[in-house]
Amino acid sequence: MTRTITGLLLGLLLAGCQSLAGPPAEDTLYQDLGERTGIANIVRDLLYVVVEDERIAETFRGVDIASLHRNLTDQICYLANGPCTYSGRSMEASHAGLGIDETDFNALAEDLILAMEQNDVPVSAQNRLLKRLVPLHDEIVDIPAPRPSSN
Repeated sequence: MTRTITGLLLGLLLAGCQSLAGPPAEDTLYQDLGERTGIANIVRDLLYVVVEDERIAETFRGVDIASLHRNLTDQICYLANGPCTYSGRSMEASHAGLGIDETDFNALAEDLILAMEQNDVPVSAQNRLLKRLVPLHDEIVDIPAPRPSSN
C-alpha cells in the first residue's frame, strides 16, 4: 500500500513539475534520450540492472533478451516520437499471466531511472519519458478482480 501511494505521489509530483514548466516549444524527447543509439544504450543498461534486481529478475528468466532489447528500444523510441515503429505484441499479451503487481511495476520504473542516470539523461527528459509510460500501467499490472461484498 505504501509503495502504491509513493508511486502515485511521485507521478503527481512529476506531472506537476512538467505543468509548471509549460509545454515545450517542440517535442525533443527523442533527441534528449540520445536518439535511437542513446535509447538502445538505456535499454541495454536497463536489462543489466534488471537481471541483478532480486525483486524482478525471475520474471525475465528465459526471455529472449535480444528480442526484448529490440522491442523495448522500438517502443521507447516510438513513445519519444522518434522515427521508430513498435511491432511487438500488445502490453496485455506480453504480460498476460505473469502476475505483475504494483511492486514489480515500480521496481522496473526504478531500474529504468537508474539506467537513464547511467546514460546522463537529464531529469526533465526522464520525467517526460516516465509520464508517457504511466498510461501503460493498466495494460501491464495484473489487478485482481474485486471480491464480492459479504453483505
